[in-house]
Amino acid sequence: MSKKYKVLILGASYGSLLASKLLMGGHSVSLVCRQGTAGLINSEGTRVRMPLKGREGLVEIDSRSLPGRLDAVTPESAQPAQYDLVCLAMQEPQYSARGVRELMRAIAVAKVPCMSIMNMPPLPYLARIPGVDASALRACYHDPSVWEHFEPGLMTLCSPDPQAFRPPEEQPNVLQVGLPTNFKVAGFANPEHTAMLEQMEADVTAARLSVNGEAIDLPVKLKVHDSIFVPLAKWAMLLTGNYRCIGAEAMRPIKEAVHGDLEKSHQIYEWVIDLCVMLGASRDDMVPFDKYAAAGQGLLKPSSAARALASGATDIERIDLLVKLVAEQKGLYHESISETVKLINGWLDRNRKAAAAKAAVAEVA
Repeated sequence: MSKKYKVLILGASYGSLLASKLLMGGHSVSLVCRQGTAGLINSEGTRVRMPLKGREGLVEIDSRSLPGRLDAVTPESAQPAQYDLVCLAMQEPQYSARGVRELMRAIAVAKVPCMSIMNMPPLPYLARIPGVDASALRACYHDPSVWEHFEPGLMTLCSPDPQAFRPPEEQPNVLQVGLPTNFKVAGFANPEHTAMLEQMEADVTAARLSVNGEAIDLPVKLKVHDSIFVPLAKWAMLLTGNYRCIGAEAMRPIKEAVHGDLEKSHQIYEWVIDLCVMLGASRDDMVPFDKYAAAGQGLLKPSSAARALASGATDIERIDLLVKLVAEQKGLYHESISETVKLINGWLDRNRKAAAAKAAVAEVA
């Protein structure tokens, strides 16, 4: 019988997808979230709904029916030393929030191996990539000091390829998967830590969900890779689709960003792939453009970054800026990517000024 691990996941929204798969494999998971959401999850569990090829409607994974044990905790009550693995599943700017910042420091001090499933690679992970000056990339992060105490060898990255969202009409314990692809994770520096991921991979692969007496093999697996560059395959997708949803005045769906000018999208995609190959990736580590473009046909909403900016967000994950600065370290420049960076800078500047003005009015009132 394989060992069952205890996993702490920071972020109960997107994190509940990975949590459900680990619970199906018999592992225990604690989700870190706000007190109200924690109370809801502790009383009612989580629901993750996903499409299944050849089956009408959505299949629902109810955490209460799974072999693993789930609970939810607030950042202040989490005890990271009690866990075998920590997963980072929130947006990068959120890690500097009060309570979360202190938890991050405790995780680093406890030296628990960490697997990020956010789009933005943690700074300690970038420090593992030969030839990349991670210290010169601090401007890409909301607060780079959050990452200072982590050891690079204890940090890995999992490409968050599955697309998911919280249905606005549902409670915070419900997540719906739009694109049920796999989580692709790079190994740790320590082979023992990588072996833990490989055990989780095997357990997730073997797990089946019982639906009306039928044992169903669900999509969204955990796939462990030797190369540290495999998760960087997401960069080309993000720069071609997610960040090109963002216009000067309005946002557009990912499908339109990709297929509105397919030739330009292909050129941007291949340029980012070439950058990853220059860093040391194998072209085989990357996702072919045709496969990405086909998946993009089903992405009918603007990206989460675009929606956040349109809603007045004053910070988002800046993979656009990260790719631009990494490319500059290698003497490369791309006009379209630089234009995207300028557009996002403009949105953030306007949103921050509007937020400051609103705060000033509230203070006077």
